Amino acid sequence: MNEYEKPVSVRPVRLGDAAPDFVARSTMGSVRLSGYRGKWVIFFSHPADFTPVCTTEFIGLAQHKAAFEKLDCALIGLSVDSLYSHFAWIRAIEIEFGAAIEFPLIEDPSMAIGRAYGMIDEASSDAIAMRSAYFIDPNGIVRAITSYPYNVGRSVPEMLRLVEALKAVDDGQGFAPEGWVPGLPLLAPPSDGSTPIDQEAGWFCRRLP
Repeated sequence: MNEYEKPVSVRPVRLGDAAPDFVARSTMGSVRLSGYRGKWVIFFSHPADFTPVCTTEFIGLAQHKAAFEKLDCALIGLSVDSLYSHFAWIRAIEIEFGAAIEFPLIEDPSMAIGRAYGMIDEASSDAIAMRSAYFIDPNGIVRAITSYPYNVGRSVPEMLRLVEALKAVDDGQGFAPEGWVPGLPLLAPPSDGSTPIDQEAGWFCRRLP
């Protein structure tokens, strides 16, 4: 793949898909998604720089930097704005709110990456719908996807909780129930080796020790 080559996808990315690889310019140099193999990655988009909701999200992400590092989870942001806009916005956030943005923010002016992931469709003329997040495991597989409207911000604690839950069930030995957080028990899988979806009825919530 040549530098700054964009991915090509024939349909929106779904759970279980390999995350489309790309190389793009960012505020921290050239970024290749496949270069993050071995780490969990949250690849997320936002509609535009200097917008109030996006600014609050970036402040929240910066404030939880240590928590993401503890989970060995990298952050990669994306918007249609240019690098010049990204650098100016990041600097403004640091000056006004004292929050240092220490993860790469990719430029996607052609919306090629956004379209390849299905953040927006081919008919879209702008990026207003681009507030999506893709939770990618160390093997490059998309394990969870969230999408929010342009006028509602994501919850950073929930982003962290989702990564923690995905890691907790990664070995296939348990299921994370509603509201699960580290320290609470997981649900035990059925003794016959099936999943809740395989059962027609009668699957009970058994807690793991």
